[in-house]
Amino acid sequence: MFYLMMAMTGFSHAQTIAVVSENHRIKGSNAPGYSLELTGSMADAESSLPKFLKNFGKTRTNVDYTSVSNPFLGGITYEGKTLYATLKGNEKKCEVWIGMDTTEWRGEDIARILEKVKKVVYQFGVRFYFDLVQKEIDESQQAFDATEKQKARLVNQNKDLNIRLSNNEQERLHLQKSLENNELERMVIFQKLENNKKEQDSVANAGLQIKKVLDAQKEKQKRIN
Repeated sequence: MFYLMMAMTGFSHAQTIAVVSENHRIKGSNAPGYSLELTGSMADAESSLPKFLKNFGKTRTNVDYTSVSNPFLGGITYEGKTLYATLKGNEKKCEVWIGMDTTEWRGEDIARILEKVKKVVYQFGVRFYFDLVQKEIDESQQAFDATEKQKARLVNQNKDLNIRLSNNEQERLHLQKSLENNELERMVIFQKLENNKKEQDSVANAGLQIKKVLDAQKEKQKRIN
C-alpha cells in the first residue's frame, strides 16, 4: 500500500506555462520583465532557479534578487549587462520573475531583449516542471525497485521454504520407515523371547526326566552285591 500511495502522488494533469509581462522594482528602478506562476514549492524553485540561470551567465544571489552578469541570450553574450530574477511564494505555489533594469541596457533594442527574456522565463517553467516530474519518477522508481527487491526476497524465501519442506518430508518418511523397522524388530524379539521361554521349559522338562533316569540307575547300582 505504501508503494502504491507513493506512485499516485504528484501531478494529475499537464501543467500550463503562462508567461505574463510584469514590472518589478529592482534597485529603485521600475524594471520590465516577465513572470510565471508555478505550481510547486518555493523551496523547489529556490533550488532550481540558480542552477538554471547559470546557463545564461555568471549568477550572484542576494536577499532581494539573483543577478546574471553578461547574460547569454539567443546566441549573443551581452557584455556589461545584467538580468535580474526574483522569487516569491509558499510551499504550494510560487512566482518567478526575470527582467532588466533598462538604464543598464542603453543602446540595446529593449523590446527584442525582452522577447528573449520571455523565452528564458518559459524555458525555466519547462525545466521546473520537468525536474518536479523527474523527482516523482525517481521516487516511484525507488518504490518500484523496493517492491522488486521485496518480491525477489519473497521468491527466494519461497524456494528455501520448499526445500526445507522437501527435506522435512524426506526425514519424516525416513523416520516412519525406521519406526516400521523398529516395530518389526520388536515383534521378532518378542517372538524369540517366547521361543526361548518354550525352549527353556522343554530343556527343564528333559532335565527332570534325565534326572529321574539317573537316580533310578544309581539306586539300581546300590542294590548290586
